Formats: sequence, structure tokens, C-alpha cells
Amino acid sequence: VQLVESGGDLVQPGGSLRLSCVASENIFNFNRMGWYRQAPGQERDLVATINVGGVTNYADSVKGRFTVSRDGAKNTVYLQMNSLNVEDTAVYYCNVLYYSGVYWGQGTQVTVSS
Repeated sequence: VQLVESGGDLVQPGGSLRLSCVASENIFNFNRMGWYRQAPGQERDLVATINVGGVTNYADSVKGRFTVSRDGAKNTVYLQMNSLNVEDTAVYYCNVLYYSGVYWGQGTQVTVSS
């Protein structure tokens, strides 16, 4: 499974970004897709997931600000991020849980700074 993320950028506090993750296979074959992030010196933490049934799950720190969604026709999962703050600065990784294992993208940098 190949995963390619895009959409990371430098944005001011209060701004918005949309991350995309394109998978090499039909995303409805996956048990779950999602996003994790890792800030410098920190562990990689869950941000949001969406399972095969469309059920979503969010970290408390992003609830109400971030939305995970998917487009099966494009084999893509998205992360819409609104009301960004400096604590959201991190490398964001796409993640897939599949019968054959767990797969990661290469990451995309999100920097929130004035």
C-alpha cells in the first residue's frame, strides 16, 4: 500500500488547511484510515480516524476544529483543519490499517506561526 500526503504549509494562527492522502488501493478495502501527527521531540499521536463504516474518531485537542473525510472515487482521505493554533504545528502522517498490516505515508509538514 502506497500513501502520498499533500497539503501541508505555513499558515497563520486561526487559519485553515486541508490535507490529502491518496492511496494506491481502494480505500474501502482498509479497516481504517486516519491521520497522526508528530511534533519535534514528541511522540506520534492520533489526530483523527475514519473506519470502513464511516465512523470517525478524533483526539480531544482537535474536536470541533478538524474533520476527517474520504472520497472513494479518488481513493483519498482528507483532513480539514480549521482554527489552527501553534500547538498544531507538526508533521502529519496518513495511516492505514489493513489486513496485511499498518502503513504510513511520508508525512507533510504543517507549521502554524505568525
